[in-house]
Amino acid sequence: MQLPKLNFREQFNFHFRKDKDKLFIYDLTRKSYLLLTPEEWVRQHWIHYFLNIEGYSASALISEKKLILNGLTKRIDLLITQKTVPHILIECKAPHIALSEKTFEQVARYNSVMGAKEIILSNGIQHIRALHTVSGYEFQKTEY
Repeated sequence: MQLPKLNFREQFNFHFRKDKDKLFIYDLTRKSYLLLTPEEWVRQHWIHYFLNIEGYSASALISEKKLILNGLTKRIDLLITQKTVPHILIECKAPHIALSEKTFEQVARYNSVMGAKEIILSNGIQHIRALHTVSGYEFQKTEY
């Protein structure tokens, strides 16, 4: 599998394992190897970013957390907490998936349940960051 170069300033040290014809990547938060999909490649960049660049502890990062939205079970990609309170909700898409108003609305709906102060929507190439305010979402320009 040819891994695309993602739009992060830093280079991260990933650990891989191959089993037959499948490639796995080590997840520092779940302490296990996971099948490397395009979306997982993006999520692992964010995990390394928050651990290595932002200095969060692994216990502050929660991957694949279940939530109930309109009676349906959904999973968030990554949640960054501060003292167990939701702080940043990250929705990861595969690099070939274009980010749009529809994909932003998805993470905003998830956040209506989670209540994080900030959301990030990313396909690894493009990143959309928005702060949740009383008047809605304010989009922020930023680089990672």
